[in-house]
Parts: sequence; C-alpha cells; structure tokens
Amino acid sequence: MNVGSARAAAADWVLQHAGGEPGFMGAYFSGSTVGKPDDAEIAPSSDIDVVVVTDRAEPPMKPGKFRYQDALIEVTYLSWQDLASPEQVLSSHHLAGSFRVDTLIADPSGQLRKLQAAVARQFADRAWVMRRCEGVRERIITGLRSIQKDAPWHQQVTSWLFPTGITTHLLLVADLRNPTVRLRYLAARDVLRAYGYDEVYSELLELLGCQLMTQNQALGHLEGLARTFDAASAVAKTPFFFSSDITPEARPIAIDGSRELIAQGNHREAVFWMVATYARCHAILAADASPELQQEYQPAFDSLLADLGITGRDDLLSRADLALQYLPKLWKVTEDILAANPDVKDGDSPAPA
Repeated sequence: MNVGSARAAAADWVLQHAGGEPGFMGAYFSGSTVGKPDDAEIAPSSDIDVVVVTDRAEPPMKPGKFRYQDALIEVTYLSWQDLASPEQVLSSHHLAGSFRVDTLIADPSGQLRKLQAAVARQFADRAWVMRRCEGVRERIITGLRSIQKDAPWHQQVTSWLFPTGITTHLLLVADLRNPTVRLRYLAARDVLRAYGYDEVYSELLELLGCQLMTQNQALGHLEGLARTFDAASAVAKTPFFFSSDITPEARPIAIDGSRELIAQGNHREAVFWMVATYARCHAILAADASPELQQEYQPAFDSLLADLGITGRDDLLSRADLALQYLPKLWKVTEDILAANPDVKDGDSPAPA
C-alpha cells in the first residue's frame, strides 16, 4: 500500500467515525509519513498516525492501532488546549513537526488551518528550533532524575530507557527532522553522519549499552520478545496508554519491523524499541497474568538487559548518571548542527520568552 491510499483510508475513518463525535474540532496526520509523497510505499512495519482534536480538556484514551480498509492506523486524541496558540505548538518538539506542512484531514472551524499556517511560517526560525531543543534537553534531565527505586522492574527500565532514547531527538530536532519513535536511532545516525559526527553515534549506543550487540544476539533476543509479545497480547485486559501497541494488529511493527532492521544489519538500531516493547509486555503480564506466567517470561527480558550491561537497579542509576554527564557534549553537538543547518533561518518573529 502506498502512503496516499493509507491517507485516504485514514481520512475516511475520520469522516465516518470521529467527525460526528461531540466536541470534534478536526484531525490531522502525524508521525513518520508527514512530508512523504502519496506514491511512497508504506512498509508493513509502519502505520499511519492520525490525531483527532477535541474541545474536551481531558481527551479520551486513544483507540491506538487498528486495521481499516487494509491500512494500519493509529489514532490519538488531543485536547485543543494543547494547540491553543502557534507559540505553544512551535515550542513543542512532538507537535510542531505535524504543522510544518499541510497535514489537515478535517477542520470544520478553520482554526487548525490558521494554526498550521502560522506554525509553518516560523517552524525553521532559529529561536523556535532552539526552544524545541531546550525542551528536549529538559525532558532528558527530568526523566533521568526521576527513576523510582521502589517501582516495579519493568517500570524502572522504561523510566531509564525513554529519556536515554530522547538524546537522539536533540539531534533530529536541530536538523528539522521528525523526532520519530521506533526508528529514532537509525534517523540520528543519518544526521550525525551528515554533519561528520560519527563518533558521537557510537557514544549514544554506548549509553544505551548496545554498541557491541551482534546481529545474532539481537535476533535471539527478538525471538524471546516475540514469545513474550504473544503471551502478553493474549492475556491483556487492563487498559494502558500503550495497549494497542501490544496486540496482534501491532505485531508487524513491534516484531516484524525489528526483524527487518536486524536483517538489514541495523541490529543495534532495533534494540531501543525491543527493550521498550519488552517492558510494556511485562507491564501487561504484571497486571493481567498469573505469577507463574510472569516468571516464565522474565528470564528472556533479563537476558537482553544483561547484554546491555544492566543486571539491577544500581546499573540503571549508574547508566542514567553517565547520560547526564554526557549531555553537555551532546548539547554542544546539537548547537553545532543547528548552526550548520542551512534550512534553519534567522526569522523576524520575536524570540520566545
């Protein structure tokens, strides 16, 4: 399926299902397909992201991933309060990219159109790019300092993993690229190579612990993850914000997508999402499975973590400290990329306060 067909399916879903809901204010495309031409192929290991905007202060839980007209769609709900002004969107690294081009699916009031035009006009202004980078840096610092020592093991791993992975987003935002989720390390590698910072990429992998991971190791861990994924998706009942990522419909992304990366020789780039998926599976098992089933799948998770140099809480905290110590160097590289990026402009908009 190409991107255009997937977009058409997603737009039809919005028209048929979301458009008549109370408080519906519009919808737009987000994620990795933003900016891609309609004739580009969408891989079986990719979905098309749709954001439905509502006037409710507390939007409903996202429906997540599902099949519609043969397209794999992921729907998220967002409150209009999060899009209240161009400045608010321009400051947000996870919102601004969706408005740099026309991604609108529906806009009954016309307010999203005005917002999109204002954001697109200032998206590449140096002051706003710097503001977004600063926001990413703050998320890294806050996240790495917020690992709760008494939380369940899978939750501690998640608390370390995601702010560590956001280090890649500093580079992507500085280069005006989409701060992608699953493929963040692959995208960051491309940016660093383009600007001559190959050694920095090795250092990012070292912070994650996968710099010496072999293709066979990664493939073995994927087999363990696949078994855990199937067990978790079979028992899942408790709703989590990530619940739709651990379902048979999402398996092509979590499992087949990782297998594809490993086969391409990008096995180290597959590790981040494998660990994230493992931790989410264990959150589901902890909530919905018997203690015996939880114990059955724990060794495979621990084996992957051990190959990353993590065997206990002290290792997580030590790795978090190393990332915090490395952050000043990464910030300097981020500033250098921003300064060298020819697409970043010195706009005439007032600097963000």
